[in-house]
Amino acid sequence: MSYAVLKNVGYALVHTPDMILHNGATQTTEKLVNPDSDYLKNIRSSYRSYEDVISYPPNQTYIGNLTPEELKKLGDSWVDVKLKPQREGKYGEILPEDEFFVLLKICDKFDLVMLEEKFLETSLEKYLKNPISNLEETKNLKGTSHEIIENSVLNDASEGLYYNDILVGCIKKAHDIDINLSSHTILENLVVKASGVLAFKHLLQKNNIDPNSVDYVIECSEEACGDINQRGGGNFAKSIAEMVGATGATGCDIRGFCAAPVHSLIAAASLVKAGTYDNVVVVAGGATAKLGMNGKDHVKKGLPILEDVLGAFAILISKNDGISPIIRTDLIGKHTVGTGSSPQAVITALISAPLDKAGLKVTDIDKYSVEMQNSDITKPAGAGDVPEGNYKMIGAIGVKRGEVERTGIQNFIEQHGMKGWAPTQGHIPSGVPYCGFAIEELTKGVLNRVMVVGKGSLFLGRMTNLFDGVSVIIERNNGIEEKKTEISQEEINKMIANAMREFAKNFLIEE
Repeated sequence: MSYAVLKNVGYALVHTPDMILHNGATQTTEKLVNPDSDYLKNIRSSYRSYEDVISYPPNQTYIGNLTPEELKKLGDSWVDVKLKPQREGKYGEILPEDEFFVLLKICDKFDLVMLEEKFLETSLEKYLKNPISNLEETKNLKGTSHEIIENSVLNDASEGLYYNDILVGCIKKAHDIDINLSSHTILENLVVKASGVLAFKHLLQKNNIDPNSVDYVIECSEEACGDINQRGGGNFAKSIAEMVGATGATGCDIRGFCAAPVHSLIAAASLVKAGTYDNVVVVAGGATAKLGMNGKDHVKKGLPILEDVLGAFAILISKNDGISPIIRTDLIGKHTVGTGSSPQAVITALISAPLDKAGLKVTDIDKYSVEMQNSDITKPAGAGDVPEGNYKMIGAIGVKRGEVERTGIQNFIEQHGMKGWAPTQGHIPSGVPYCGFAIEELTKGVLNRVMVVGKGSLFLGRMTNLFDGVSVIIERNNGIEEKKTEISQEEINKMIANAMREFAKNFLIEE
């Protein structure tokens, strides 16, 4: 059976400035610990406008309007760089907050989302101009009076939805005492679902894919849905599939902190290669908790709050078509229980193992897609340039293997690395933002082989001190060779029949 292929992608960002204050973990914690802080009092002055967000080079790279090479040419920082503002991209879009609230209501199956009547009317009119929208999904939407919404927030523990600091809606709790169904948790989960739906819709719409052709969906974000009896039981995957019309699909959620997308990519490719399913979509929505995560550091340094977007993606893995890049599920790296937790041990396990198995050098991988975090965000927070740090360690592995000159590490980074462009949404930067570009480079471009690397901090769950990580090599498809080695079921049946006839003939002669 031939390898599965990386077929198509959909990417989306959602600009949610009001959610920074009301739903980002850093800000909600600050409200509890230091409610009168200058940071909270002046936070609105640090928000970017929607136009600023859609003019920002890393965001334009995320949706495919700017290549990683073009981003690199714009320098090491892009805070003051303004491109032509574009909402739509080759792979998806950057959705404004008001339209996202409409999508939240569309994705609500239990009448938990209330939007003020006039706000809904105005925002719905805008949303319906989007190519991914349709009248059928919005025909039963009804607004609620401002008085009812305000009372629900003040007296019934509902989570408010704000637009330009004005209360325009709320999300109600789904149970009186179950904290897993509190309004706060329901909001987080609906945001995951709605942003995942947005990316999935772009995957389908931009690639003219029939939703009924999707057999299986794997959702790999960092949230978890359930109730008091099973907390994180799921299932985001089927709830998203339902919303995009993938009526023939089933699916499940995979959780692995930041490494989950690459775990899911490998799982999806393995399912397709095994013949279990023909078309598997890996999808993930965004995390409200990480909005403004490093906001205090940004403001201290005179920067706007750059973590003002939710991230989402959807990736289609399919049977070998002889064209799309193949996912080498036989060439994976993995951080095992016994690997160790030092950064060098982690990166060695993820890089060296698949290279050794394939007999490849470090330099035989044209591009490494690691934790593609935007350095504009991480540097002011003291985390440095995360992708560059990873590339330095990979280069050091090359030196140790005798494949890179000790003085050639910087040159290795230039040739085999990239500047990061993904928002710090945890799982979102983990290798997969490059998949759209990888498809193009490995089909129409000059690259032959890339490696996608995902890493995760399992210790955050307080169940283990271990790190985690997986990697996989993706290669240009050699369609001719695939066809030469492939044997049809009909040919196999003929071979078996001929063998049985030969056996019977010999047996009769001997008798």
